[in-house]
Amino acid sequence: MPNLGVYIHIPFCGSKCAYCDFYSLPNQPESLMKDYVKALARHIEEAGRFLGKGSKGGIAVDTVFFGGGTPAALGAKRLGAVMKTVKKNFNLATSCEITAEANPGSVDARSLKKLRRAGFNRISFGVQAMQQELLTALGRSHTPEQAADSVREAADAGFTNISVDVMYGIPGQTRAQLTETLRSVCTWRITHLSLYGLKLEEGTPLAEAEPVLPKDEEQAEMYLEAVELLSKEGLKQYEISNFSRQGYICRHNYKYWTLEPYVGFGAAAHSDFGGKRYSFVKDIQAYINGVRDSESLMEEMQQVPMIERAGEYVMLGLRTANGVSSNEYTRLFKASFDTLEDKLERCAKWGLAETEGDRWRLTPKGFLVSNQIIGELLNTDAPAPSAQK
Repeated sequence: MPNLGVYIHIPFCGSKCAYCDFYSLPNQPESLMKDYVKALARHIEEAGRFLGKGSKGGIAVDTVFFGGGTPAALGAKRLGAVMKTVKKNFNLATSCEITAEANPGSVDARSLKKLRRAGFNRISFGVQAMQQELLTALGRSHTPEQAADSVREAADAGFTNISVDVMYGIPGQTRAQLTETLRSVCTWRITHLSLYGLKLEEGTPLAEAEPVLPKDEEQAEMYLEAVELLSKEGLKQYEISNFSRQGYICRHNYKYWTLEPYVGFGAAAHSDFGGKRYSFVKDIQAYINGVRDSESLMEEMQQVPMIERAGEYVMLGLRTANGVSSNEYTRLFKASFDTLEDKLERCAKWGLAETEGDRWRLTPKGFLVSNQIIGELLNTDAPAPSAQK
């Protein structure tokens, strides 16, 4: 079995961004954080008896990812305590990638050093933009100066694997501003960058404000120019939204795209293990009570049919620069790749896909319309990619 990934959801944050629809809780009391850490410890210990050091031949864990919310809002001491519980109950590989997400300004030099001592070796900052007016439009609480300071302090604390998130398609954003942001962050000691297009999620304050976003054509130009710029800066694209220096892909997130197993802990956390997908309740108090009282924490569980796994292989694989393999598809799912290959050959004629050996991948132009391409490949109602030529 492949090595296991561990995801830990920390729903706390200092303030909720205007575009955020993740399960997150701003400005919560210390008492709730304390109870949540205890609940996580019980849950991790229970799982460790079946999957980790408490089981016969426990599965090796090679990635641990603390996401949120803003995990740094829990505090370095509590994050360290949770990490200690993970180490105690699971077989961590020597080269285990251990990531914490943070907002600029949510950590300082002292807390960053504590995180390093606790075993964290990768940190990801939500920078988004380097223009104050754009940060204000997104409801971000940090400044451009805090972003630069946080990355510098992380490097000084001993983090050699530092990622930043940057966003495009922000209301009022220009191509020049995105270029300015990317050029700025590329001067920092970063090893990884995630580039996301803003999505107006229903029910969020930003969506309800009905802002005017850059037009689709301009956003497409932003994306393609960013891919080219980052490549010149030594950050190679390995997934639709992710770029890294040599040897620094996010190994945890790559598990999601390659269908490797992972288990999640915490309210709203998801897992994919043993042929099943499941998630836990999006209610922190219900999660705490469920762990404490040994009640069911499940929000849903699904046995994944083979035909659905085949679709996921195509959908997720084509998000990556490595693409999908016709031979691997046939071997894993005992099915012909011929129909998919015919459709990918059509995409290649339009410059949306390319092939090398038995592998197919999307080009940067193809990534822009990946939803339509994948919809066509999997025979959904999505428009055919020819409509996007």
